[in-house]
Amino acid sequence: MRSQSGRDDNSTAPEPNNQPPFHTVERHPRTGPNRFFAEVYTLAILALLYSHAQTLPHKLSGCALFVVNNTLKTSKSFREEEFPGLDVFICTADPYKEPPIGVVNTALSLMAYDYPTEKISVYVSDDAGSAFTLFAFIEAAKFASYWLPFCRENDIMDRSPHVYFSSVHSTNSDTDKIKEMYESMKAKVENVMNREVSEIYINDDEEREVFNKWKSGFTPQDHPTVIQVLLDSRHNNDITGHFLPNLIYVSRQKSMTSPHHFKAGALNVLLRVSTIMTNAPLILTQDCDMYSNDPTTPLRILCYVYDLAIQPTLGFIQFPQRFQGLNKDTYGYEFKHIIRLHPRGADGLGGAYYFGTGTFFRRRALGDPSACVETGIPELSPDYVVKKHIKSPDVLALAHGVASCNYEIQTQWGSKMGFRYGSLVEDLFTGYQMHSEGWRSIFCDPERAAFLGNAPINLVDALYQWKRWGVGLLEIGLGYSCYIFWTILSIPTTIYAFLPQLALFNGVTVFPKMYEPWFLLHVFLFIGAYGQDFIEYVIEGSSFRKWWSSQRMWMIRNLSSFAFATAECLLKSTGLSSYGFIVTSKVVDDEQYKRYYRGMWEIGVPSTLLVPPTTAAIINLLSFIWGAVLIFSGGRDVGESLVLQMVLAGCIVLNCLPIYEAIALRSDHGKMPTKLPSFQHLSQGLLCCNFHIFQW
Repeated sequence: MRSQSGRDDNSTAPEPNNQPPFHTVERHPRTGPNRFFAEVYTLAILALLYSHAQTLPHKLSGCALFVVNNTLKTSKSFREEEFPGLDVFICTADPYKEPPIGVVNTALSLMAYDYPTEKISVYVSDDAGSAFTLFAFIEAAKFASYWLPFCRENDIMDRSPHVYFSSVHSTNSDTDKIKEMYESMKAKVENVMNREVSEIYINDDEEREVFNKWKSGFTPQDHPTVIQVLLDSRHNNDITGHFLPNLIYVSRQKSMTSPHHFKAGALNVLLRVSTIMTNAPLILTQDCDMYSNDPTTPLRILCYVYDLAIQPTLGFIQFPQRFQGLNKDTYGYEFKHIIRLHPRGADGLGGAYYFGTGTFFRRRALGDPSACVETGIPELSPDYVVKKHIKSPDVLALAHGVASCNYEIQTQWGSKMGFRYGSLVEDLFTGYQMHSEGWRSIFCDPERAAFLGNAPINLVDALYQWKRWGVGLLEIGLGYSCYIFWTILSIPTTIYAFLPQLALFNGVTVFPKMYEPWFLLHVFLFIGAYGQDFIEYVIEGSSFRKWWSSQRMWMIRNLSSFAFATAECLLKSTGLSSYGFIVTSKVVDDEQYKRYYRGMWEIGVPSTLLVPPTTAAIINLLSFIWGAVLIFSGGRDVGESLVLQMVLAGCIVLNCLPIYEAIALRSDHGKMPTKLPSFQHLSQGLLCCNFHIFQW
């Protein structure tokens, strides 16, 4: 039994008794078989390496690691007055790629938690400093006074207004009224996006004073700090008289001469501002498009927070990042291994990694109180008790100060405190740093998803997102993450996508023949890897189609996103290039969504990221056709020599069927662009290399 009482981490625990525990841990039933398979597969890889050492010393191979564990769900109740405060961080960076109405839906779903509303504070970081986003949240604050009691009285689970009204729901006069209010708010926000925040939308002098800050010279890259308290739980009530959560808009100061550290910098500003204004012991970090799918989620995490056995070292609780509307999962965003299976294994090895969203932190795990005091601002300590009102001039002045772009100079923010700098995947890096400092984490994967979001429906957006992740993994380095192998595997993947096929053009054998002993080893490695991967997908309740999409996108990512990420890191290390942060677009066009829902690739725009997979598709198709000609004309001996190369080329051709369709069979706006940058030159170069390398 763990204690049910106590307001914070320093409360005294009562003596144990015979009540049941908060939660239990047990060994996953597939741990034994997976470990056995990993050992056998590792021996097979070692045998393959031995074979290559004897015959082809320059060939490369990969290795696999499989670990699984399991955590169980928990349940306990606490008295509401003992619930800890919860600060929610939502980050957005571009109103045109991340429409404000979508961010509003995320915020409203979190504000409507089954949790004491006066203990919830939602902080919205607008890194673009957009008046459109602020206007959207001013309207959302008004709508919240109707939406929150509507959710509470009707006990609805989908508390994102867009999701609720888009699904099958009960219809009555109250529902129609709320829906009409939501549609009115949505229309206002979208109208402003198409124009500007004009006088007709401003209701009073207070709002006018706020929007007057957006004047000439105010740009997304250069603007002063803007902090606006939109809802105050001490003074704002909903239509039924209940307290509303705090809602605070924050746009940190930006300057062209100061580094801003992308999302990690924005989160650190929210961490400091929230410490001064509310200082809740729990923090939820959430992507702007990941809405709450289960209003009881905060109650679930209390079972871990109040477990005295793990409380001293508990840093954060991670929920899986899951997506809605995947249908056929065109771009492999179900992430069975990354989001579900691997974190379960990591849960038994010190804790799951930080995904960047759906994560509940203990505030004290993100900063050392003594280090905070050294900055000269004791209000930044996690132990600081907020006594002043959040609209107090002193509080707002101090909050503006810690949100300035010069505040972090000569401090430990981003290195020893807060969210860590130095990688485009600040989430993974922060999690690994926390683990290395002795904090542990817990992976919580309930049957009903705690959060749901939207995956990219455009292939180019998905590839750019993976490229950013690949660059970030290389920045972290092997010392922190085994996932760096994802990026490094782009090298052997590219070799296997082109070299055997170019050899096939000339009838040159690079793999063992059918009657050679090493042939069976290659077959086992191929079937073993794909078979184990497929079995895991099926056991986890997925379909063959989604598994196929996942392994197909693995190949495409290695040929495209990760290959470019590797090249970009090499260029940066030599000082020839610098990194940029491309925000993934959350804008969804109706026609695009229809094509995506049917499982069609949405390309539409030219990009250099499309060049390698398109070139591989064409080279493999031509080599497969030529190989078939050689086999039919050369007979059985030729077939036995080229069978593995034909299988390899055939698999790549099958994986590239959407590319052939986009090139030759489609006329819609999602087809392959007529011209791809450098595509012609790359194809010609590969064919020239083919004739020079394989001439004997």
